[in-house]
Amino acid sequence: MIPLVIFLHLISFTRNSACQQPIAAKGDPSEIVVTPYRTTIVADGKDTALISISVIDKEGNEVTDATNIIKFSVTGDAKIIKISNGESGGESGHFSECKLYRGKCQVTLQAGYKIDKVKFEATSSGLYAGSTGIHTIHPGTPHPVISKRKDTKKIAIDKMIGADISFLPELEARGMKFSDNGIEKDAIQILKDHGFNYIRLRIFHSPAVDSGYSPKKGFCDLEHTKQMAKRVKASGMKILLDFHYSDYWADPEKQYKPLAWKKLGFQQLKDSVEIYTRKVIKALKDQGTLPDMVQIGNEINHGMIWPEGHIGNLDSLAQLGQAGIDGVKEVDPSVAIMLHIALGGQHDESVFFFDNMLARKIKFDVIGMSYYPKWHGTLEDLQSNLIALSKRYEQDIIVVEYSQKKKEVHEIVFNLPNGKGKGTAIWEPLNTWESVFDKQGKANEYMAVYDAMSKKFVKQK
Repeated sequence: MIPLVIFLHLISFTRNSACQQPIAAKGDPSEIVVTPYRTTIVADGKDTALISISVIDKEGNEVTDATNIIKFSVTGDAKIIKISNGESGGESGHFSECKLYRGKCQVTLQAGYKIDKVKFEATSSGLYAGSTGIHTIHPGTPHPVISKRKDTKKIAIDKMIGADISFLPELEARGMKFSDNGIEKDAIQILKDHGFNYIRLRIFHSPAVDSGYSPKKGFCDLEHTKQMAKRVKASGMKILLDFHYSDYWADPEKQYKPLAWKKLGFQQLKDSVEIYTRKVIKALKDQGTLPDMVQIGNEINHGMIWPEGHIGNLDSLAQLGQAGIDGVKEVDPSVAIMLHIALGGQHDESVFFFDNMLARKIKFDVIGMSYYPKWHGTLEDLQSNLIALSKRYEQDIIVVEYSQKKKEVHEIVFNLPNGKGKGTAIWEPLNTWESVFDKQGKANEYMAVYDAMSKKFVKQK
């Protein structure tokens, strides 16, 4: 059984909804995978999003000879204008289904004129359904942010092999122990022993509230983060702090405003973002655990702190982001700033986001990307996107969330042009997806990947 906290994350993070429980053997189709190549489009009656459809078996492997009939539904102001399975397709009209050819088909969705959140769903008898949300917006004319600070110098970034292990205190509270080659150790030390040099910590505003991430217990609040930061710095590793700016999980499908900020006007909201960010960074600095890098929001390609900071309100999003940046820089200008989006293989939307932030004069040092093949395309998509971004922007690049394709992701990132690829941070490798420990907390064979990648890309010869 999936532990509750992981189950909640998977429910929130996936874009899938289950139909009837499938009964499938290994190698047989079990689940529909919906991979959108844009999830933000302009509501001008013309803009389009290409969506790839495939199926996987119960082990997560693509079924390349699948021929299932896939039915489509669209809720919201958009329509399907083309379906192609490699054998046939259409250019206009109404489409509702497609037969997979070599396990795949593609759908082109066209926006209407309304600002909307469109739901696209793909279903088939006996398979788990797949779905995605497409946000249709009116971008407007960029208005540069007004910052209190005049910092213009780009912060140099060290090479990173990192891990988000924010679940660690919860796992330890349940009695879980970790070991390496039969020797029990702190999980942080084990990771360091295998080449990790950065720990990513997420922080929620008030996770202990009833609607928060950790009701009554407050895991991932400031106090728990301070305790973890002490352990990380004591190990000699660096810290990437991930502000969710929410009491709960923040990701592209939800960016809930903290309960304490619910009734604030926009100016008060901006002030609160800056004050809260400054408070957190100062508390960490005062105990000698200043973060080396800070994320202003988590997976914010659809914005943050909704509704004011929704991607449809680009000026407001930029102002809220700058308020967070100002809060960090007022405590210590040397801290690097990351903007993190969940668009590993989606190039057009990546450019849309960063072009719009830069047009509004947001100053940041690092492009952060999530890459999960199920939602963000193939390794070729990832590589193509990151190479193009490395040539287009001055910022360095980190794949700050991933799990699968460990070796391949490292090879892509660390081989980007002009040394722009600075590293990776695996998401929750203590107990989730392709974890580097087994269910008894014993380090497993995946650790060897990190020994090799650290020696090849990070450690000095």
